[in-house]
Amino acid sequence: MKKKSTLWIAIVMVALVAFFLKLAFTKSDEKDKRGDKEKVQKKVDAIIVKPTLLINEISVSGSLLAFEEVELKNEVAGRVVKINLPEGKFVKKGTLLVKLFDDDLQSSLHKLTTQLAIQQKIYNRQSELLKVNGISQNDYDQTGLLVNSLKADIEVEKTLIRKTEVLAPFDGVIGLRNISIGAIVTPATLLSTIRTANKIKLDFSVPEKYSSVISTGMKVKFKMSNTDKVYNATVIATEQGIDVGTRNLKVRALVNSSARELVSGAFANVTLRLSENHNALMIPTQTIIPEEESKSVIVARNGKAHFITVQTGIRKASDIEITNGLQPGDTIITSGLLFLKEGGKLQYATIRK
Repeated sequence: MKKKSTLWIAIVMVALVAFFLKLAFTKSDEKDKRGDKEKVQKKVDAIIVKPTLLINEISVSGSLLAFEEVELKNEVAGRVVKINLPEGKFVKKGTLLVKLFDDDLQSSLHKLTTQLAIQQKIYNRQSELLKVNGISQNDYDQTGLLVNSLKADIEVEKTLIRKTEVLAPFDGVIGLRNISIGAIVTPATLLSTIRTANKIKLDFSVPEKYSSVISTGMKVKFKMSNTDKVYNATVIATEQGIDVGTRNLKVRALVNSSARELVSGAFANVTLRLSENHNALMIPTQTIIPEEESKSVIVARNGKAHFITVQTGIRKASDIEITNGLQPGDTIITSGLLFLKEGGKLQYATIRK
């Protein structure tokens, strides 16, 4: 009986060993199959590098300004007696816009003019008397001095009268009127504004690193916030110095277009074309693999993956320029970058040319 029990135990042990061995081999086979599947590389997407046109542009904010713009103010204090400020209307240079009370000055001018007329007659008679020694040279010179003094006083009065008048400094359009007849104004009082109607200038700033490419005559384009229409302008001057606070260079351009929406103070989105490269090598930005001190891309050569160090240039929204490391015709892997290894075999899902 004891022998039979030992035999059954041996049979059970053999059966268990056989079961576990089979189970182990099954798992090993599954692992090998899984390993074989893993050895088969996933299919990747690729793109063939070819030369393309690269336009190097920057966009900055700008403001429109009237080519000439002046706040109209009087030089002396006084009461307004006449107003000629047609709001939103064009006026010629020299047009009388505002007149202040000047009756007192006019009276003084009339008085001096009368005195000058009398003294001039006296001076003329004395000139005849001097020829026949009928008057001394000293009396004659004193009369001449008085005549000249009256002439100078008259010019002073005329100057004071001119200060009571506000004239249009140039051809332009009048803004909103801020005064009325009878108002007492001072030199600090804003009467209105005047702006040139046919010329608009564009002011904007560019970062310091682009200052060397900005030059007089350079063409720029801009858009307004309320329209997609593109307008043109030409650079006429720069500040000739970098702002130490913003590290920007201020630039001024003359707008070549004319439209109702181009008004002083409006915002503009300015685009500057810095350069053009007709043979630039552009690749998708996601193909760049950043490293500690360099950047690389995966290039397909002879059906295998190779990591190539590259140097980059201008970055666009979805593409980046490669300045060194690639040649036209190279095939760049664009997907599956994380599981690729150096020298790994490649299978393609798509190749974009």
